[in-house]
Amino acid sequence: MKKVVTEAVTKLPDTQNQTDLRELPIDKVGVKNLKYPFAVRDKDNELQHTIATVSMTVDLPKEFKGTHMSRFVEILQCETREIHVDSIDLILVNMQKRLNSNSSHIEIEFPYFKMKKAPVTGKPSLIDYSVKFHAVRSGKKKDFVLTVKVPVTTLCPCSKNISKYGAHNQRGEVTISVRFRNTVWIEDIIKVAESSASCELFSLLKREDERYVTERAYENPVFVEDLVRNVVLKLKKIKNIIWYSVEAENFESIHNHNAYAHIESHKNFMNGSGGDHIIRRY
Repeated sequence: MKKVVTEAVTKLPDTQNQTDLRELPIDKVGVKNLKYPFAVRDKDNELQHTIATVSMTVDLPKEFKGTHMSRFVEILQCETREIHVDSIDLILVNMQKRLNSNSSHIEIEFPYFKMKKAPVTGKPSLIDYSVKFHAVRSGKKKDFVLTVKVPVTTLCPCSKNISKYGAHNQRGEVTISVRFRNTVWIEDIIKVAESSASCELFSLLKREDERYVTERAYENPVFVEDLVRNVVLKLKKIKNIIWYSVEAENFESIHNHNAYAHIESHKNFMNGSGGDHIIRRY
């Protein structure tokens, strides 16, 4: 019985390797939304274990009908049941080799948890942030972008100036993407965003803490424009950062729309103007 099954498998056609006559190369093809255990460096606790959503893609030459989707998953399974940040570049290399591609991409998005103490009572609680690693290999050139999304509080300067009794405030989200030469900690990026807003957020607040954050925001009003400018000025002081993109979005409390601002540094690093070895130990 085993012999019959083996013979049948060896005779199955490899449809993906068939020739395609449309002469259209594909920039990216692969798998998305694959959940997998992930380990990332934690500034306070050395290592944090979390669950990542992974996307893996490669380029496909025009002569091939399709790629081998199963190989993407096989490459991940070769790890020790958990992707580690140090293995990202090896995964990219394996993708190039096993899928006969020139370029390989991997996006790893995961919740990152940080213990925070309430500002007055000191009550500890965990708060989560969304983090993404986007790593690319094109031939032997490498690129790595770290993106961190940080929730914050903003209070409107205009509302404060024109109102007798208060000012409208709202939650916002700061999205910071950076390229860097040496280690840049996720916690440091979080700190940059939180210190640039009217006030940071906490998971657990007692009454004394709630009064503090309310008054703190009122004393520190910022437009969405102020927020992105504040973040950029702080990023420029971190010498390891060689490129940044900063977005801020306020989820407005008195408008039926959101307020948005974006600043990006203007260097094309994949073409070598900002350095051609962007992946660094993280």
